[in-house]
Amino acid sequence: MPGSFVLPLLIGLPVLGAIFVMCTPKTETTLHRGIGLTVSAITFLVSLLCLRFFNPKADGFQLVFDVEWIPGLGAHFKTGIDGISIFLVLLTTFLMPLTLLGTAKSIEKHVREFIACMLILEAGMLGAFVALDVFLFYVFWEVMLIPMYLLIGIWGGQRRLYASIKFVIYTMVGSLLMLVAIFYVYVQYANVTGVYTTDLEKLMEVSLPYGAQTWCFAAFAIAFAIKVPLFPLHTWLPDAHVEAPTAGSVILAGVLLKFGIYGFLRYAMPLFPHGAAVWAPTIAVLAVIGIIYGAFVAFAQDDIKKLVAYSSVSHLGFCALGIFALTAYGISGSIYAMLSHGLTTSGLFLGIGVLYERRHTRRLAEYGGVWKVMPVFAGLYLIIVMGSAGLPALSGFVGEFLTIFGTFNAGDSFPTAAPHFLPAPRLLGALAATGVIFGAIYLLYMFQKVFFGKVDKEKNGSLKDLSGRELGVFIPLVIGIFLMGLFPRPMLQVMEPSVQKFMRDFGRRVGEPDGPAHVYGSLPAAPASAAGGAAKAATGKPTAPAGGH
Repeated sequence: MPGSFVLPLLIGLPVLGAIFVMCTPKTETTLHRGIGLTVSAITFLVSLLCLRFFNPKADGFQLVFDVEWIPGLGAHFKTGIDGISIFLVLLTTFLMPLTLLGTAKSIEKHVREFIACMLILEAGMLGAFVALDVFLFYVFWEVMLIPMYLLIGIWGGQRRLYASIKFVIYTMVGSLLMLVAIFYVYVQYANVTGVYTTDLEKLMEVSLPYGAQTWCFAAFAIAFAIKVPLFPLHTWLPDAHVEAPTAGSVILAGVLLKFGIYGFLRYAMPLFPHGAAVWAPTIAVLAVIGIIYGAFVAFAQDDIKKLVAYSSVSHLGFCALGIFALTAYGISGSIYAMLSHGLTTSGLFLGIGVLYERRHTRRLAEYGGVWKVMPVFAGLYLIIVMGSAGLPALSGFVGEFLTIFGTFNAGDSFPTAAPHFLPAPRLLGALAATGVIFGAIYLLYMFQKVFFGKVDKEKNGSLKDLSGRELGVFIPLVIGIFLMGLFPRPMLQVMEPSVQKFMRDFGRRVGEPDGPAHVYGSLPAAPASAAGGAAKAATGKPTAPAGGH
């Protein structure tokens, strides 16, 4: 397939960069930062090749790279992208060099190891976004955990150990439940076909009984709900954000939280459509609770970083609500809202980092009148705040509008299955819309406390405005926020074929009657071994592949 080399190259470049930086002398901190910035910038430029080779009218996976990885397990190193994942890949590669540039001076100890962690984290995130093999996805899912744990635990604040351990425990519990469900589907596919595989597209064709789908979806859902995070599984997030260094907070909010929503769309819902239909009302209600709860708790915070952390609970609630409305508008809006959140929240955390580097405090009460001494920073930050608040013509408005509109129309896509879907969708949509108002309140309250009023703190009077390096971070983010707000159509057109395919496949499968596991369409080719085929026919059970089970 044309361009199939791009995705393995994207994963490999940060890994090679991490290895290279670890081979340099420990004291050469300027060199370490330069290597990290250069490698991440090259990775972003390579990621633009995805747009070059991507056909926006096609609805299937593209740029597919597939090689046998673990024959005994039936696992492949299979990667690919579609309209759902392509912009999430670009968001990841776009944010990483900006993050390293914006936080270049905030990390003073173990700089070499910090750069290596950031690059390995980027490789893990990119791998998880493009993996089309469930075992490969699980490996990258766990790879992401390690560098983020180190970022919080080594370069974090005073309570960094508590926050990092809490982050790991939450994530590991969800991961283990997901692994159990993966093994169940893996075995069921083999029982039906006689072939062991972890290929996502093949496993998606297995039809499991309703009961099994309900429980397997629940196992996946817990893992992804923790990552979103959905109320009430969100309690790890404020601690992780507050204690993480600025770079960790930016990547955590800008990219890592998106894996919860992406995991639902790419894995949980396609593999277990009946389970998704059963759990959709519960998750949608929790998403609406999270939207309102996150907004109210954010308003009560005096720590700016914790305020923005709770804002993520609120904003990601819109994304969860959008996909479980199970409408094309809702899903497209959810993806768009994720991309917007990646830009705006990254900008908010980077701005907090700018203030913290100058004042070494994050308490709202310690600021006031900053606009007078930092007018350029205040102007750019206002645009980011308004983008996060959903002001029309900025990025946040489009995603939130489509999400709420899709929720209002929930149930129309699959009328025969409507009892499984959202109860009172218009009520849920109206309640979610109040989150937009509450979001504007706490964001504008924060901006007013920091930037307006008198300069009544002596230290605030001598604050320096943005440097050239910092302008190089904020200007691309602001441009992106404007472009997404003013010209959403090109991105939505790229997403549309894949979203429509998702809806068609989901509708086809959710309408299937309950029954024993079977595979849709024609069965895959029989195992190469004639003896293995005979054993399957005689015993009703698959023969383990060589070196395996």
